[in-house]
Amino acid sequence: MVDETARNNFETATDGVQAYHNYFGTPTHDDRIWFELLTVGVFQVGLSWKVAASKIPVLRQQMVGMVIDQVAQFDEMDVERLQKEPDMIRNTRKIRATIQNARAIQAIQTEYGSFSAYLWAFVDGQPQLLDSQMAGVSDKSAPISTQLAKELKKRQFKFVGPVVTHLFMLAGGLIQIIDED
Repeated sequence: MVDETARNNFETATDGVQAYHNYFGTPTHDDRIWFELLTVGVFQVGLSWKVAASKIPVLRQQMVGMVIDQVAQFDEMDVERLQKEPDMIRNTRKIRATIQNARAIQAIQTEYGSFSAYLWAFVDGQPQLLDSQMAGVSDKSAPISTQLAKELKKRQFKFVGPVVTHLFMLAGGLIQIIDED
């Protein structure tokens, strides 16, 4: 069950960093929130998560509320417009990746009914608890996030390496790292 208070606070926040920080780890079944969390991951590459998360309000404003179907329709004129927006992270590859990811989400929605259903299938519908002492598990990667990254790449997603995908899975509550000290 999604914490509705966390969801409402995330969706209406004007402070992207605080919204992302407060929402991080809350299980979601909302495709638009998944898209926003993935987009923060894409824009975070090479930057701090705070810089990327601080842009959530800008992304929502400049990318029609982060509505997947509308972002998927963006063309080169939209890319050029976003590159000129002073408040955006104006990396052309990241902007194009976000548009491509919206298109890839649409394809998954057609096949699975929702992007969320596709993602939750990787953890059998329940947040997966990963022991920090398990082989391959760290705060930046785990075997399951590497597996999802490979699957997303096969489905034409961009900027979805194992680290981005790991943080994305943590942010949306698919996985949780526990410390068994």
